[in-house]
Amino acid sequence: MKKISDVAKEVFKIESQAIADLEKLLTSDFEKVIECLLYCKGRVVICGIGKSGLVGKKIAATLASTGTPSFFLHPSEALHGDIGTLMSEDCFISISNSGETDEILQLMPHLKKMQIPHIALTGKRESTLAKNARWVLNIGIKEEASPLSAVPMASTIATMAMGDAIAAALITLKKFSEKDFARNHPGGTLGKKLVTEVGNIMKRDNLPIADLNSPVKEVLVEMSSGMFGMVVIVDHSNKVLGVITDGDLRRALNKFPENSFFQLSAKDLMTTNPETVQETCLLFKADQIMRELKITTLPVIKEGLLIGLIAKHQIK
Repeated sequence: MKKISDVAKEVFKIESQAIADLEKLLTSDFEKVIECLLYCKGRVVICGIGKSGLVGKKIAATLASTGTPSFFLHPSEALHGDIGTLMSEDCFISISNSGETDEILQLMPHLKKMQIPHIALTGKRESTLAKNARWVLNIGIKEEASPLSAVPMASTIATMAMGDAIAAALITLKKFSEKDFARNHPGGTLGKKLVTEVGNIMKRDNLPIADLNSPVKEVLVEMSSGMFGMVVIVDHSNKVLGVITDGDLRRALNKFPENSFFQLSAKDLMTTNPETVQETCLLFKADQIMRELKITTLPVIKEGLLIGLIAKHQIK
């Protein structure tokens, strides 16, 4: 019997391969789809049922939050009146791995009558759905990741990846920025990070600082007096010259014998040219910098001079 962890590894392997295979399935239809959606004067309407419907809702939400008006339309509801929400200026994206979903196929005559551009995401290029679409994006897979082949796993992952590719292309072409994204996410933690500047929450007073000639003992005392795990080395004008982190101290303790360690000064331990941010930097960007550099605190400067510290624990 397989180990449970082996089952998980097999799922990861199959699903990652399904996504990788999408690159080979891309045709010129992808560029035509993006052009259609980019210049769409109405909304992008996503339609699917079952697991495809759930993925469709995610794609619609991603597009709507990144500058492309979009909404999800359930095909069954569309057949019972909601088709009235469609406008001739809209673009229509249907999702069906088999390409034979009856509820979606019943909508085809209405789309053609309204002359709405129809894009199909399907794993079967010869399916009825594909033959009735203006453009087809192939999301075909070699195998499902589930021990039960009838359970869609790799196919839904591939569909979601194609949706993300569409969204990423539109974000790039529309030059949709973090500030634009923030306007669509005013609430919650993400909204706060995207609209709040570092200067609004940074530590301004009693900053842990030292000068180049400060002995190690003073650096230790200064660092332990705060909650930042860092001492900023500045000159007489408060210009940032470097930083000493608790990691720098640990490495120095291992490098130097104890009797010589306490003979060192700040200039012997500091990291020069440290990463800094301006007070106008958004919390989202500061958090991103700390994640990428694997650090927990950033000096905040104005006109080259230290005015504060922003730590990861302050960004909630």
